[in-house]
Amino acid sequence: MGAAAVCLLAGYAVTGQKSRMVTEADIHRATPIPDRIILTWAGDPATTAAVTWRTDTTVDTAVAQIAVAEDGPGFVKKSKTVNAVTDKATDHYHSLTFTGLQPDTQYVYRVGDGANWSDWNQFQTAAAGPAPLEFIYVGDAQNDIYSLWSRLIRNGFTEAPKARFILHAGDLANRGVVDYEWGEWHAAAGWINRSIFAVPTPGNHEYPAGEDKTRKLTPYWRRQFTLPGNGVSGLEETNYWFDIQGVRIVSMNSNERQKEQGEWLDKLLTNNPNQWTILTFHHPILSTATGRDNKALREMWQPVFDKHRVDMVLTGHDHTYGRSNVASGTSGMKGGTVYVVSVSGPKMYNLEWAPWMQRAAEDTQLYQVIRVDGKQLRYEARTARGMLYDAFTLTKSKGRPNKLTNPRLPHREHFRSAEEKAALAREAAERKAAEEKKKTAK
Repeated sequence: MGAAAVCLLAGYAVTGQKSRMVTEADIHRATPIPDRIILTWAGDPATTAAVTWRTDTTVDTAVAQIAVAEDGPGFVKKSKTVNAVTDKATDHYHSLTFTGLQPDTQYVYRVGDGANWSDWNQFQTAAAGPAPLEFIYVGDAQNDIYSLWSRLIRNGFTEAPKARFILHAGDLANRGVVDYEWGEWHAAAGWINRSIFAVPTPGNHEYPAGEDKTRKLTPYWRRQFTLPGNGVSGLEETNYWFDIQGVRIVSMNSNERQKEQGEWLDKLLTNNPNQWTILTFHHPILSTATGRDNKALREMWQPVFDKHRVDMVLTGHDHTYGRSNVASGTSGMKGGTVYVVSVSGPKMYNLEWAPWMQRAAEDTQLYQVIRVDGKQLRYEARTARGMLYDAFTLTKSKGRPNKLTNPRLPHREHFRSAEEKAALAREAAERKAAEEKKKTAK
């Protein structure tokens, strides 16, 4: 440490000044400079790309520029300008969809108002037909997102830098109507959101209760995500599907109108040309945490999954980890689905072990990397440190359920001891008592 620094610190100690805590609202306040830039799809991943961003209310003109990527800066002069539409909420949210893109091609783009621009960001369109596919799946980020979720999502990128998209299985934020929590979510992933497409599905925390006690989708959802509107009417951008490189990805909204979605899914999968089908929604039909069974949802949806031999179902909500084998079907159907419940953020629940679980964990932040290549699907679940915790390979078998092969993994089951659980229960009871005491004092 240099002399100047020592003097500065000494002066600080003498004056007795205290650091001022900057509020979350100030940290995540909008400016004229584009922020919260995120790539999604609203159409075919091979020929389109959607981008959404935010500015303050002084910005009324919103445009983007796009060009095919080159090895040097010459693409700048060849870029095309596309106008965006603006949602004039408390802040301004701008969105557009690039169309007419070439499959399996790298593009560069930037967004702004014509005077103030973001940096140039790069992405790659999907291949036009079946091709090897890699993506990342994460459960609930939800709490302490910037401080404790950021390392996990960044580690996920280092493990799978060629991932086409990141699938978020709900509860991206804890309070879906609080702006700065969304600011934390965007800041945690940072530029990753600008180059790797996001595929989010809403959780119950994206459905906060209003003054009338009814739960409604947060307005932030559609302001900041531009997603397909091809699901059940009225559930646009929460219940949707797209095909990518031989895989059909379906987002189900488990918060409302579940029966209609089950009927819709049955029709959607009846003439599915893809070799693989992967679903995501928030509330698991096979639960991992104590007292959180979703029997009604299971009875509505699992027969449809079994009928169409859905390959994988990726969920969150229970803040623990559980993964099935190739699950047997219901009602005499053939089935063959692998069910996964996972959590990527720091909020943890107690695991309630059940016979359906082939691998389970609690108190463990995880991300999953899924790779599909022809008749094989390879799955890895890794901890926030990047340690391999779970893995398997699915192989397509004509006329039969998929064959699941588990590699030999170190026996590293992550479970709390009875003493740890008792201590956590005491701490929770003490916190609740302290909160009640504060309320009484007021």
